Amino acid sequence: MESAPIPGQNPVELEFTQENIETALYQLYFDPDMERKNVAQKWLTQAQASAQAWQFCWALLSPDKIPEVQFFGASTLHIKICRHWGDLPADQHEDLRMQLLSHILCFSSGPKMVLTRLCVALASMALNLIPQAWSEPVADMVRAFQPQKPDSQDNPGAKASQDPHAHCLALLELLTVLPEEFQSGRLARARRTQLREALAGEWAVVCGMLRQLLQSQDSSVQVKEKVLRCLSSWVGLDVPLGESQELVQDCFAALSDPGLFDTAVETIVTAITQPDCQRFANVLLSLMPMVLGLYDQLKTAAQDGDMETTHGICRIAVALGETHSRVLLEQLDHWQEYLALVNMILFCTGIPGHYPVNETTSSLTLTFWYTLQDDILSFEEEKQAVYLQVYKPVYFQLVDVLLLKSHYPSQEEYASWSSDDKEQFRIYRVDISDTLMYVYEMLGAELLSNLYDRLGRLLMDPQQSAVWQDIEALLFGFQSIAETIDVNYSDVIPGLIGLIPRINIGNVMLADTVMYTIGSLAEWLADHPVMLGGILPMVLRGLVKAELSVSSISTLKRICRECRQDLAPYAQDILTVSQDVLVKEIHESSQCMWLMQALGFLLSALPAEEILGRLHSLISPHIQQLDSLVRLEPDPATKQGIMSILGLLSSLFTTLDVNRQADGLDEEDASPRLTAAQSIQNPVVVVLQQVFPLIQTIISKWLHDSEVVEGVCGVFDKSVRTLLHDFGPMVAQLSEMLGQIYSTYPQAPALDLTRQMVHIFAGEEQHMSDVRSLVEVLTSTTLSVFQQGPRDHPDIAESFMNLHAQVLKRSPDLYPSTQVDVKALFYSGILSIKFPETPTVKAACLFFTEFLSRCKDMPALNDVLQTDGKILTETVLQAVGGGSSRSLAENFSEVLLSLNRHSPALLSQWLTETLQTPGFPSAHVTTEQKHTFSQQILREQTNKRRVKETVKEFSLLCRGLLGAGFSEC
Repeated sequence: MESAPIPGQNPVELEFTQENIETALYQLYFDPDMERKNVAQKWLTQAQASAQAWQFCWALLSPDKIPEVQFFGASTLHIKICRHWGDLPADQHEDLRMQLLSHILCFSSGPKMVLTRLCVALASMALNLIPQAWSEPVADMVRAFQPQKPDSQDNPGAKASQDPHAHCLALLELLTVLPEEFQSGRLARARRTQLREALAGEWAVVCGMLRQLLQSQDSSVQVKEKVLRCLSSWVGLDVPLGESQELVQDCFAALSDPGLFDTAVETIVTAITQPDCQRFANVLLSLMPMVLGLYDQLKTAAQDGDMETTHGICRIAVALGETHSRVLLEQLDHWQEYLALVNMILFCTGIPGHYPVNETTSSLTLTFWYTLQDDILSFEEEKQAVYLQVYKPVYFQLVDVLLLKSHYPSQEEYASWSSDDKEQFRIYRVDISDTLMYVYEMLGAELLSNLYDRLGRLLMDPQQSAVWQDIEALLFGFQSIAETIDVNYSDVIPGLIGLIPRINIGNVMLADTVMYTIGSLAEWLADHPVMLGGILPMVLRGLVKAELSVSSISTLKRICRECRQDLAPYAQDILTVSQDVLVKEIHESSQCMWLMQALGFLLSALPAEEILGRLHSLISPHIQQLDSLVRLEPDPATKQGIMSILGLLSSLFTTLDVNRQADGLDEEDASPRLTAAQSIQNPVVVVLQQVFPLIQTIISKWLHDSEVVEGVCGVFDKSVRTLLHDFGPMVAQLSEMLGQIYSTYPQAPALDLTRQMVHIFAGEEQHMSDVRSLVEVLTSTTLSVFQQGPRDHPDIAESFMNLHAQVLKRSPDLYPSTQVDVKALFYSGILSIKFPETPTVKAACLFFTEFLSRCKDMPALNDVLQTDGKILTETVLQAVGGGSSRSLAENFSEVLLSLNRHSPALLSQWLTETLQTPGFPSAHVTTEQKHTFSQQILREQTNKRRVKETVKEFSLLCRGLLGAGFSEC
């Protein structure tokens, strides 16, 4: 389509005339300049809101206009009716209705997008007039679309079009969008109820017409499809299923037409899953034979590999069986029919083929089995026993089906799958795992015994020629249950542990499942440590294989965490194999970090005198490598090596806690452990002191690389969090280094690490001086950053606010004894509130909440509040009024609550002074609304929830978003 010439004048300067509207539309649709498109779109939005829109919209609907122009005209009509209905005098309503009907008839043959928009506009109008001004809209619409003589005065569009087929489709479109417009509109509860009742009263007219069209031999596939979509739209209004029974039954006949199959499925599922359907048990029972009648078609489709048909029929069966499970269970006279439906769904669960390559149906059924089981187990005991007698065999069959569906394909076939198919299959197996875990609640220990017996026969019977998928599936079943169910008292687990070493783990997928199964039994092994000797060698054999990286390392980590008290006899083997795979770099960096965490658990439980030696042995190769890397010139490869080693150390120090083990031992059984009072230092501290010069060298060469600095700080951060007060001997050295790092090149990780040190050591007299000096240096440097303009450093602003919130919370007496400029600190908080980054604003609000809580006890803080509290109040109100995200309302409410709790008189004065400014914080709020807001804030000094609701409501008011009804949609 050729673009019309665009005048040089900017559309923003033009009047809202038809000609200018069309010019702007051509600019919007056909001008390649995005800036000009945006200007046009903004102006067109203003045009739609103008009073002239009621007139120019009709001109844009002229038959000689291009579809884009006509669509804009129809959209404008909808917007005017929807948002500006009150602007139209009541005496013009009838003319508008007749014009809309006339245009709908004119556009009944297309374009489709214009027709739909006009239908939506008329639907919106109907919802504004029902029921008082338009009592029977549906009947009137149907009458308007009846074939008329050309000279008829009753039909406004008679002269425009006499195509009955097009008229029928247009009427169905109109009847389809009417309930949809009701559902999408923002309505007050009372108005919604009134409209729902009025529309439900029209259902008899709609239903009769839809049945007639669906049954008629003369109706085209297009008309029947529209009938089905119209039914779907109306059942969303909760029209009684009893009044739609025959129409829903007619929909089953449409399933035999390939052109209608998908739409018929959607309609039937929508109709029988409405919440109100449960009141009509007889109707549901009447639908049961019709659903069961699809079983043969389902089997044929499954045999032929027709995925679309199996998928659709399965959806119908599951919709009936799952949505109404309890109702149908309670129909005792029809138990055989429901059991037949359950078996039909079981067939769907076991559809032949591998998901998702050969079939996508079986996944639809999994939630049904949860629902059915829940409903059965919710009956009283006597009734429950009867149902269990019927359905337990079905659930044992289900287990067989699920294990079969979890089978991997052959390695050759699996290798041909796309990565997306493999990921979907992985998720599918997780869903099966969850289902098996749930089924255990019904089948109990009998299920585990069943799985164990089958696994034993596969592994012990020489007559059995088991494929690896059978063994893997049974282990997968065990693992699914053991992951979440306490199997400590199961009498089959010892036998399972004895069987596992007999499994040949030459196949990677089988080996993975073996590893995960062992990991799921880690807690059981902790209670039965004698069994560790038979299992650990298998795990260590897996550890040396790169393809078993995730499963073997996660399993070793679980064993080291749960069984660490009993691992001393195996420690040397574990450490030897682990050191070997780390040095040879068999695993990826992230897995190596997991392995280090496992070794941290292991070392924590060893005798105190052994830990340091084994720790040195473990990390020495990495420290030597780090030393070599530091001597090299900085480049990406060197950086990656340094980051990997720092990550290993951080991970190790996350779990290496010698005091955790001591806490878990009985007093008389505990071997001597390291404590803060002993002269022997914590082994982690000893290592950190030894490598400290090397770390200083790293910092000196990589100071301007934020990732390396973050990696270094991460090592100390993890150590501080794990060791707590045992980290004390490092405080002086680390404080000095952090001060030097930050004063040279400010970076957020240094502030975050300092916050941890304040949290732990600010209250300890021997460390007070070091922490105070560090806070002073960091604060002075950061305030300089704020003076120069902090906008490019939101991470520093966030961490700085969090640091001082921690200082105020844990050790506010640091302020009087330091050279911290409290006034400058206060203003840095003000600037931080104005940042667009949400985490920074949250941190600033936390800082002010802590700051305000300390003002009464600290004159220096109170003086700043007295002189500058008004600026804080003004800044918070500006943010609430639209300067910040609405999601931050709770954070701002806490600042206002703190102000009111600690300085109510001052807050009252500040609110009065700031809110009296015209247009502040928004032009959308009136003086009365601002006064109400102030009173509500000042009234509450304890109720956080109420203050939050007040702030949230005021924020919506300021943004013009509160109180939108249907007429403002």
